[in-house]
Amino acid sequence: MSPKDLLLALVVILVWGMNFVVIKVGLDDIPPMLLGALRFILAAFPAVLFIKRPQMPLRWLLAYGATISLGQFAFLFSAMKMGMPAGLASLVLQSQAFFTLFFAVLFLGERLRAANLVGLLVAAGGLTLIGLQGERGMTLAGFLLTICAASMWALGNIVTRRVGKVNLVGLVVWGSLIPPLPFFALSWMLEGPEAIAAALHGFSLDSMLVLVYLAFGATILGYGLWSRLLSRYPANTVAPFSLLVPVVGLTSAALLLDEHLGLLQGVGALLVMLGLVINVGGGWMAGRLRLAFGQSTT
Repeated sequence: MSPKDLLLALVVILVWGMNFVVIKVGLDDIPPMLLGALRFILAAFPAVLFIKRPQMPLRWLLAYGATISLGQFAFLFSAMKMGMPAGLASLVLQSQAFFTLFFAVLFLGERLRAANLVGLLVAAGGLTLIGLQGERGMTLAGFLLTICAASMWALGNIVTRRVGKVNLVGLVVWGSLIPPLPFFALSWMLEGPEAIAAALHGFSLDSMLVLVYLAFGATILGYGLWSRLLSRYPANTVAPFSLLVPVVGLTSAALLLDEHLGLLQGVGALLVMLGLVINVGGGWMAGRLRLAFGQSTT
């Protein structure tokens, strides 16, 4: 990877990692479902006027918007409102990689490799430890809702695999047309018209900056640069950079929100990261070990 593209990859990781702190700040003034509606309105307009719709059936576009956009962020925003710390949210959400494996086996007929299974078991142990220590600023409801968010992200990944090669930026922008109305409906039912009116009446510069960051930074810029990297390099070269997202998320939450992990949570976080590393690079590492062992015995 060229130095310029390496820098772009690090920009994406920084933007996506900081995303969780920004969400936490935004939820101080805007209810979760309303925040989701406003985010995706801003992500869709005016970009949808300039970016071509991806070549895919409408049903799959609806499925993408309903899972990776509506479902993921309805659960994630609710989780963080209900006590899920920003740093841990950035980590636990990465369990989507394992949900994606499970759904790929279930719906696409893919096979699990040994490295996938080992990584899944290690990460599951880490998530269990994180869930066991809920007194350090984390609620069980927040933790479980984050797991639900990860599963919805994974379903969106399956939709993306099912439709094949499409323009990722176009998919994100046009998929952003799907969530606003359901988010508004959920906000009306769950948060109430009074909360909506109060949030809109007290809309501040900070709230606007949060929405700009979420819509243009984390969504359009992040996915735009990520799709550029995927178009230039193999997926197995680009994908490992996503392992740095929870590192940035945990670090930024500690520095900016004064979030700190308990002992079990810290051990659990390390196990989840180890599981992700095994999942992404375990096959390559096993191949190298077999090669090295074979050479040493000849």
